[in-house]
Amino acid sequence: MIGGGHSGAEAAWASAALGARTLLVSSNLDSLGQMSCNPSIGGVAKGQLVREIDAMGGLMSRAADRASIHFRMLNMSKGPAVQSPRCQADRSLYSRSLRSLLESAQSLTLFQSMVTGILVSDKCAVGVETAEGNRFIAGSVVLAGGTFLNGLIRVGDRAWPAGRAGDPASTALAGNLRELGLPVMRFKTGTPPRIDGRTVDYAALTEQPGDSERFLFSFFHDCPPLPQRSCWHARTSARTREIALANLKRSSLYGGYIQGRGPRYCPSIEDKFVKFPEREVQHLFLEPEGLDTWEIYLNGFSNSLPPEVQLEMLHSVPGLEQAVMVKPAYAIEYDCYDPRELDFSLQSSHIAGLFLAGQVNGTSGYEEAAGQGLAAGVNAAHLALGREPVTFSRAESYLGVMIDDIVSCGVDEPYRLFSSRAEFRLSLRQDNADLRLSPLAHKLGLLDGPSYAKVLRKKELSEAVQQELGSTFLSPEKANPYLESIGETPVSSGIGLNKIIKRPTASLAGLLTYLGREVTAAEQEVLPQVEMELKYSGFMQRERGRVQQMERMEGVRIPSGLDYSSLTGLSREGRDKLCARCPATLGQAQRIPGISPSDISLLMVALSRARSGNSDSDSSETEGP
Repeated sequence: MIGGGHSGAEAAWASAALGARTLLVSSNLDSLGQMSCNPSIGGVAKGQLVREIDAMGGLMSRAADRASIHFRMLNMSKGPAVQSPRCQADRSLYSRSLRSLLESAQSLTLFQSMVTGILVSDKCAVGVETAEGNRFIAGSVVLAGGTFLNGLIRVGDRAWPAGRAGDPASTALAGNLRELGLPVMRFKTGTPPRIDGRTVDYAALTEQPGDSERFLFSFFHDCPPLPQRSCWHARTSARTREIALANLKRSSLYGGYIQGRGPRYCPSIEDKFVKFPEREVQHLFLEPEGLDTWEIYLNGFSNSLPPEVQLEMLHSVPGLEQAVMVKPAYAIEYDCYDPRELDFSLQSSHIAGLFLAGQVNGTSGYEEAAGQGLAAGVNAAHLALGREPVTFSRAESYLGVMIDDIVSCGVDEPYRLFSSRAEFRLSLRQDNADLRLSPLAHKLGLLDGPSYAKVLRKKELSEAVQQELGSTFLSPEKANPYLESIGETPVSSGIGLNKIIKRPTASLAGLLTYLGREVTAAEQEVLPQVEMELKYSGFMQRERGRVQQMERMEGVRIPSGLDYSSLTGLSREGRDKLCARCPATLGQAQRIPGISPSDISLLMVALSRARSGNSDSDSSETEGP
């Protein structure tokens, strides 16, 4: 495993858990799992992914729970599909926790060095070489280099090579990868300044305390709770905007220095003022970096302006007039590689045995990196151990959505997960991640017997509660007082408890309390999930129908040697993109940008004719939808 960030850590853990002798090489073992930007884990769609990593036996959930100093369940006023857990983490404690967990893996060795090249024989990765000349031979290699590959930090008109502030860039390995023919892209990201919390006027800000109820990302592991810290909400002033616009040409971004493509959904503060001129005020969030430091992360203030301009802008924000900036903001450009050259196990099509994970695939975010790392680690271990690759369906996980998105469609900016990317997000909730993915994790060997037994008990208990609700009926005399108390229309005949729960204002806990039904501690944990399943059962049934349709499309195999140029009627764009991507199934072809419904229809007809005219065709291929 090359790199000890979030993707490299998960890859190493998963590989070792499967019994493969695993080596993780990092340029600095003291910064394993370092949170280089925001000291938070989770968020919309990201929180669901962290729960999925936990369901697969991963590390991120456990490290986040050990370091959580502020937690909120986002979007509680909205539907269950977008309700997402998010915590602020103690930055140093998170890194220490992750290293402690890695050091507990029996088949894993940690080694500090800079990898300078990948050893390749007959177009197969066979190991790595380090700066000291050490050569490590391996059955597979995972590249999880983050922003270190040809990393270049920019502040104003100044630039210097670095993987992040304080760490050297990996230039030799980046050159080696170019020589090996990997298709290089250049992306950009950035981080805001940090300030001394003792110099903030909190009276001018709005406090944002965390949720009072404790939440654990991990379903399988507990840990002692930490003291909690509040976040704070601030707003820029008209003066902030004036300073930024007056110094645009001194920005790395607007001064023409940055060549890499940055994330559209997370623009820098100067970019916000330019692109959203109607918004004179921008929102900022002060987030604590840890329990033993006064350092504050100024979320929303990312920029690449000179430090003196940053400080002038900082002092124009109400509440931050006397704030001391302890670390300036900066932008960073880095090499990444077109993920369309990967297969769905994240293995390179250019170099067999080389797997890519994290920001090197053009994604952003700790959670996206960790999810890819887990998938790459599993498949790298499987290749080395002579086992079949493992792929994830977009109908079963956000992890599958992300991998399918980047491999099928590629990226033209740093990719970030959103709930809107998942067609079946109502089924991909954070509360059922263990039920969705733990059977696979147990089958692979990532989840031990006692942990899986806990999932089975949860499933049995959930089904028992649903069965009880479906078989229990109330007379109008018994049901109507409860319905009237919650503002619902009374009934004139008997009604099942499962029907009552479908009423918008009904709650399962409230209904059981009304009936005097004692709820055990174990049942209390599954009640929210049971309520969601019942309330949204109609929507979920329609969702399952769409899943079946997608599975039928995925079942239609496309012969690897199909000559698209011979298919008359295909659009020119469709023909070009099908030739370039060579999709393995009709479902993959459908998700390629630029492929029209008429192209898919013509392709279905061609495949049907090919099957009917070839008696030796694979009998396992399914018919088109």
